[in-house]
Amino acid sequence: MLSLRGGVRIFISTQPIDMRKGFDGLSAIVEHQWNDSPLSGDLFVFSNRRKTLLKILYWDTDGYAI
Repeated sequence: MLSLRGGVRIFISTQPIDMRKGFDGLSAIVEHQWNDSPLSGDLFVFSNRRKTLLKILYWDTDGYAI
C-alpha cells in the first residue's frame, strides 16, 4: 500500500519503454530525459509500445517501489 503525501505530481512518459527495465533503468530515464529527481516522491509512469502494461516508479522513504 502506498501512502502518498499531498501535492504529489504524476509524470507520464509519452515514449514506450522496454518493460524489462528495473529501478536503475527507470530512474536513469527520469534523471536524463526529464531532468528531474526520481527521489522527489513524485510518480513516474511508463508504458510499453502497445500501451497494455504500465510501470510506476515511486521513491518511498526507504527505497524505490515499482
